[in-house]
Amino acid sequence: MRAGLVQLNVGDDAVANLTQTLAHIRAAAAGGAGFVLTPECTNLLSSNRDHQRANLRLEAADATLAALRAEARALDIWLLIGSLGLLTQDADGRFANRSFLIAPTGEIAARYDKIHMFDVNVTETEVYRESAGYRPGAAAVLAQTPFAQIGMTVCYDLRFAHLYRRLAQAGADILTVPAAFNHITGAAHWHVLLRARAIETGCFVLAPAQTGFHPETQGKGRQTYGHSLAVAPWGEVLADGGTEPGVTLVDLDLAQVAKARARVPSLTHDREFTGP
Repeated sequence: MRAGLVQLNVGDDAVANLTQTLAHIRAAAAGGAGFVLTPECTNLLSSNRDHQRANLRLEAADATLAALRAEARALDIWLLIGSLGLLTQDADGRFANRSFLIAPTGEIAARYDKIHMFDVNVTETEVYRESAGYRPGAAAVLAQTPFAQIGMTVCYDLRFAHLYRRLAQAGADILTVPAAFNHITGAAHWHVLLRARAIETGCFVLAPAQTGFHPETQGKGRQTYGHSLAVAPWGEVLADGGTEPGVTLVDLDLAQVAKARARVPSLTHDREFTGP
């Protein structure tokens, strides 16, 4: 199976973002990808809560979701929309950071709301409080497709190994990690964490990423790391998207999942223990 990792540099204009996203998805399909993946925050990347509130929409009214569902149908591909920022009807007014798996029919095959919120002081000037604007999800999601079982995660989830182990033990063959990874933490941890999750689980890990500086009309902007990665179940990096927007194509041999797990069957070796 050929996968296409779409690397984006989106801003806070959802209409402009959709134009570049569609172009890259079409390029991936033209390159033979039957499974195309976009990064976190595909529709909008903004640090301004007022701008988000004015420009995000409920799922049923989101123009990016509607357009990408139609594109998946037109191209006859499976499409992972890494995540969309969406309005919710929660009493506290917080948004959802939601990943979608779209079938070739255009139907939504699975939804996953990001569980772990990026509340981090990276430096004195790089401070993030994702939970102030977004409410965390509460359910892990394993999606069924004709070619593989897909464990859906988003960005900061990457640091919580127990989520990936549970998905793998439930039958995941592929783990998706769409991200808008900070450029400082990305340079230090992105490659090693993705390789670790692949090695620990014996899964393919596919991580489409945002990249570069993201200007905002109402905010200071932010920098993301890029380097969309595809990692094999044995831990080899199969493809690295570098730092420019575009498409990275990679061929996956799903038989490698069973092969890696047979060599080191650690998913079946859990033991109970006490303390601390």
